[in-house]
Amino acid sequence: MANSVGPGPAQWIDDLSPVGPADWSDDRAAHLLERAAFGATSEEVERLARMTPQAAVTSLVAYQTIDNRHLKPFEHSGVHDRSLEPFPASRPAATDLAKATGEALGVRVKPDGNRRLQAVTNKFFYWLRASRLETNRVAYWWAERMLTSPRPLEEKMALFWHGHFATSEEKVRDYRKMLRQLELFQKHATGNFRDLLIGAARDPAMLAFLDAGVNVKGAPNENFAREIMELFTMGVGHYSEADIREAARAFTGWNFADLAFVVNRAQHDDGDKTVLGRRGRFDGVGVIDIILAQPVTAEFVASKLYRFFVREALSPALRSRLGAVLRDNRYAIAPLLRTIFLSRDFYSPASYATRIKSPVELAVSTYKKLGLTEIPGVPDFNEVTSSLGQQLFRPPTVAGWAQGRSWITPGLLIERGNFARSVLFPDINFIPPDRYPPDETIRIVSERIAQGLDVTSATKPGTSKTGSGEMTAMSNMLADRDEDFNTRYASYRGWQMAIEKVKPIPRRTAPIDLTAMVSANRLRTTAEVVDYFGRRFLRLPLEPDLRARLVGFLDAELGTSQVSVAATYMEDSLRMLLHLIMSTPEYQLG
Repeated sequence: MANSVGPGPAQWIDDLSPVGPADWSDDRAAHLLERAAFGATSEEVERLARMTPQAAVTSLVAYQTIDNRHLKPFEHSGVHDRSLEPFPASRPAATDLAKATGEALGVRVKPDGNRRLQAVTNKFFYWLRASRLETNRVAYWWAERMLTSPRPLEEKMALFWHGHFATSEEKVRDYRKMLRQLELFQKHATGNFRDLLIGAARDPAMLAFLDAGVNVKGAPNENFAREIMELFTMGVGHYSEADIREAARAFTGWNFADLAFVVNRAQHDDGDKTVLGRRGRFDGVGVIDIILAQPVTAEFVASKLYRFFVREALSPALRSRLGAVLRDNRYAIAPLLRTIFLSRDFYSPASYATRIKSPVELAVSTYKKLGLTEIPGVPDFNEVTSSLGQQLFRPPTVAGWAQGRSWITPGLLIERGNFARSVLFPDINFIPPDRYPPDETIRIVSERIAQGLDVTSATKPGTSKTGSGEMTAMSNMLADRDEDFNTRYASYRGWQMAIEKVKPIPRRTAPIDLTAMVSANRLRTTAEVVDYFGRRFLRLPLEPDLRARLVGFLDAELGTSQVSVAATYMEDSLRMLLHLIMSTPEYQLG
């Protein structure tokens, strides 16, 4: 094996020819694992480097033969019941239904007395809170799969499809639908794009997110038809507004009942339609097949995959060649990925250590390189990635996340350094966000209720924890306001009901032992420690000046350059050194 360190020659740019055994090395195996997985430990890099490049790529792409049954399925908290279906579109819709029928969400209206609809309103807010909290647990479960799965490309592709077919729990409001959609992405991760596209079009999360319920014969809603052409398959400029209107008719009547896809025949427009130059009585699948027959579709999908795994910029000629690979393989994703990961272009200077890690990739790869086997509960994974610009199951728009340089601003670079510090030196003031409501109004109402205030006083606007500045005795409940329901109280009570049922996220800190890592690798000097940390955690070699400053820093912290002298007290100094390395711009690249 050649000792190939760093990228190949500039001539490799745009060259899809496969690399050979003479081009392979530990460094290039690490590059492959950064992109096709979520980074790797030194041991995982060495294992892949001992293979040929063809075998290494096959081990990642043809993962179906790898047993992953040890990965636990998601453990539901049991927060959902059938009375929640169909869930009302809004709080007014819930209370209006209760007024009209005497019942909503499985809760009957109180026959008489104050706040006759309060229990209905409480349950409405309960589900909003419970679904959100349970979605955060699903995100933790998924992150753990990213970290520990022996089939990392399966999860990396699921992350890609999550951004491609972007839906948000904020609008879907059902963690079960979000979980089902994730399972769809995992199932079809490297499979056939047509199967995935049809599955996504029939997916209850997508149908809810893009308003399928109002896409009916005679009044088609264009949301899904527009997004399937603009964002999922062809891109702007390759269809007309008339194509969107006609395609929307083909998807009329497509809806969901709880977790099942249904077609309401009475709402489906079965008439002739003209889409992208083709005329016929197409339904949604017929329109999908017309879209897939367009040459631009394969190029659009292939180039988006390329930008996710390789680099932002690609030439029109390379885009065309990648599209041809996908089209020639009848939209099978795995052959395209194999071509990309084996190509000289993938290991060229333009592609090597030039991709900015997304927040989710940054967090998971950090834990992977630290040798962890579970996602720590402190800091909170969802809060961390959200503060860096990405939260699973909550993309900002239907277009997903912007990727690339959008992940890095001066402020976000500081936040990334803060994340590293919070892992290495956990916050002793940490408060679990799944037990503590983020809305200050809910917390104030809770404190006022605990002090004995009546519902009206406890829910008055303002920041005073006692409402009027005085304690209200229980007898004052007689003066409580007469109303059908109190929304602020329902928001508080809904949160309270949710945390009674939603299982808490385990809150263990990361079991880091850098002293043991140094000892296991038989590092003798501070210079060797800096070099080892640089190789393990960075995809670019340390600049000589930065290396010298890091060695000097560790020398000063330890009071010696000899590891053996500092073996009993060096843990904190090693963590400070690693924090400095993780705070560099180079650490953000994969």
